[in-house]
Amino acid sequence: MQKNSEENKGVRLDKWLWAARFYKTRSMARDAVQSGKVQYNGQRSKPGKIVDLGASIKVPQGFDLKDLIVLQVKEQRLGAPLAQLMYQETQASEKLRASNEEARKLSAFHSPKPDHRPDKKQRRQIIQFKHQ
Repeated sequence: MQKNSEENKGVRLDKWLWAARFYKTRSMARDAVQSGKVQYNGQRSKPGKIVDLGASIKVPQGFDLKDLIVLQVKEQRLGAPLAQLMYQETQASEKLRASNEEARKLSAFHSPKPDHRPDKKQRRQIIQFKHQ
């Protein structure tokens, strides 16, 4: 009987994001929602918004933005494999993240670091080259 009252009560958006393991703490989830980084059904919302099944949530993760569909509404934080069952990422979002990842790999901005630091002679050459 307690489950029915729990389902009727609903779960806050910040608590759902914390339970689904997108944020380490509820306060971090609350701050992300308040700042407008998280969108609920395509709109900016408040941390106290009640999450519904089938709702669309956009959550920033790293360099990308995940577009999710809510499959389960739980307020308890679960293990990572169980938390991933609470949502499903859309195919368009997966494709966009994959293409962005490939672009980052090819970008010169994210080029691999050199194997070693320049020695004294190489530093002098670099300084001389810069001042020419």
